[in-house]
Amino acid sequence: MSAPENSDKSNGVAVMNGNTEGISAKNTNCVLNGAATKVELNATLEVENLESHPEVDGATEENSDERVKLSPAEELWSTQRDQAVKLRMENAGPGSENPITIHQMFKKTVDTFGDHSALAFKKDGQWVMVTWRDYYEQCRAAAKSFLKLGLKRYHGVGILGFNSPEWFIADIGCIFAGGLATGIYTTNSPEACQYVAASSEANVLVVENQKQLDKILKIKDQLPHLKAIVQYKGELQQKYPFLYTWEEFMKLGEDVPEETLDDMINSLRPNECCSLIYTSGTTGNPKGVMLSHDNLTWTCNAAALTFDINYAEEVMISYLPLSHVAAQVIDMWLAISYATTTYFADPDALKGSLVNTMKEARPTCFLGVPRVWEKMEEKMKAVGAKASPLRRSVASWAKSIGLQYNYSVMNGESQVPWGFTLANNLVFKKVRAALGLDRCKLCITGAAPITKETLDFFMSLNIPVLELYGMSECSGPQTLSLNDQYRITSCGKVMPGCKTKLENPDEDGNGEICFWGRHVFMGYLNMPDKTAEAIDPDGWLHSGDLGRHDSLDFLYITGRIKELIITAGGENIPPVPIENALKAEVPIISNIMLLGDKLKFLSMLITLKCVVDENGEPTDELSPEVLDFCKQNSVTATKVSEIIAKKEPAIYTAIQEGVERVNARATSNAQRVQKWVILERDFSISGGELGPTMKLRRPIVVKMYQEKIDEIYQVAKQ
Repeated sequence: MSAPENSDKSNGVAVMNGNTEGISAKNTNCVLNGAATKVELNATLEVENLESHPEVDGATEENSDERVKLSPAEELWSTQRDQAVKLRMENAGPGSENPITIHQMFKKTVDTFGDHSALAFKKDGQWVMVTWRDYYEQCRAAAKSFLKLGLKRYHGVGILGFNSPEWFIADIGCIFAGGLATGIYTTNSPEACQYVAASSEANVLVVENQKQLDKILKIKDQLPHLKAIVQYKGELQQKYPFLYTWEEFMKLGEDVPEETLDDMINSLRPNECCSLIYTSGTTGNPKGVMLSHDNLTWTCNAAALTFDINYAEEVMISYLPLSHVAAQVIDMWLAISYATTTYFADPDALKGSLVNTMKEARPTCFLGVPRVWEKMEEKMKAVGAKASPLRRSVASWAKSIGLQYNYSVMNGESQVPWGFTLANNLVFKKVRAALGLDRCKLCITGAAPITKETLDFFMSLNIPVLELYGMSECSGPQTLSLNDQYRITSCGKVMPGCKTKLENPDEDGNGEICFWGRHVFMGYLNMPDKTAEAIDPDGWLHSGDLGRHDSLDFLYITGRIKELIITAGGENIPPVPIENALKAEVPIISNIMLLGDKLKFLSMLITLKCVVDENGEPTDELSPEVLDFCKQNSVTATKVSEIIAKKEPAIYTAIQEGVERVNARATSNAQRVQKWVILERDFSISGGELGPTMKLRRPIVVKMYQEKIDEIYQVAKQ
């Protein structure tokens, strides 16, 4: 996608109406297709005229003089903010590429695609386009303002707010100024914000609005390193000498000489920390994952080369929390690497407006955590349930064709079944257009487990959803699924230049998944003990996840060591497969948590699908899908509380029969579920049961529902 013809080249900004067709033409001056061209352009990402470093870990004598200068380092890991690390470089091929900084990657993109659209945001109902050149200049301006405010080298800039150009500019400006960019979840309490800001020794906090500012004002006195707060949206409701609007902030550094900033930028080294990702964690305080320039630049280049994406052609939507590694790597760093155009969704994206942005932006790549795909599935099923019998029959026929075709593609057969073209024209194309996915060639899911039912649903609509796997500690991805290389319920194959090993495998081949590569993090900030737990003496990162490989080296996640239920009888049981199996059997269930650790048998906490209010809070109202089920079974209840109060036979019977079907497939008696209970309220982020990416926080759920759990097991004892 190139900048529209009516773009104002003097300031790099173009305003257009909600219709995005005007910017869909390819930039004819810089169309770069094909893997060879990608490799060629990546090779030019070395920095010219910088003194080379004589010793880069893994570099050969022949190419060592081409390497960018690195800071001296003796170890593969560090927990000190100002300490560099050795890079896990390969001698040749993937993993041997020249290390570069964020600035070097950004500058190369600006030099090549300066007039192409980088960012798109809504203002007064119109899309405003920001070119790569203007984006870069704004990041420089922010960097100078951070220096003016007294940002010290290796100190944090905390960013607390919804995705926006200001979020990106603050993050990158902080890195240019030698600071540590630190995202803070918008759902954090004031106390949680204080912990992250204090841990990162933040000199500046950038907040979205009054709501987030109020949190910081409550804990400001507990932040000795804090010098200023910047608010990037809304009017200031109070005046303080340390509080700035975004406009005031961006002008602060105007008198800082360009040479001063350039000196700082030129002092940055690829093997030093530039960003902190605070893990949401299930218990205790979050850990500050230290990511280096090389972690981010190498990882996004490696991932992008693997995917079928092209320079200055891709379009993405930013809506997932940027304090999470997946959103940040894709929305910011991969975008810079490949000059993609990023559209910003509205803050209420996950409450329903995301589809509107998708239809306007028409992304070519789209990342959704499992809950996002599940919500799409639920809405489409609700719409389908209201269609005429004829439409339902046509849709059902088309979906059977779609599933048959996509399984054929997955297995490398690519057999086109009779009727596929008709099904595509009647159903698939229309569904894609309705979702805004009509030109999306890469639909991705990650960050939490997704059910086979949901994957099959989208495959039946000719929308294969590809699973990725990784963690903050490996800069995002470890394994990737590709359009021409994937397996249902697998999370793909290891990223080129990286290695996977399974430690202590059992008789079925299940072992702890361990990572090696340039993407492995530096360490946890100020936590040497935790870092030593995560990175072994040989430099392998231990994920804590259990997995197995099939004969083609596809990786399957089979459980998590810390989540493993170890029954009183000593049997190890991974909960996720059993939970997902019941969800597939009983579609009216929203969330499940399997219980049984150190107990005599397995039981379950179950929630029903319900309506979520505008604040993302689960209500007592049953979802349309559950209401349809009730109607079909002559149940008059419309609320969760009514179902529980009456122990509605049709609902309880459906769940029990589903449990029995799952139990029939259990490999042992210990893996059979004996009891279950429906909870009054669904799990949510605001309630604390789910993390920011909708991952179940098991220890917190146990604590919240300890009385109910005691009741389940007390009843059994009597």
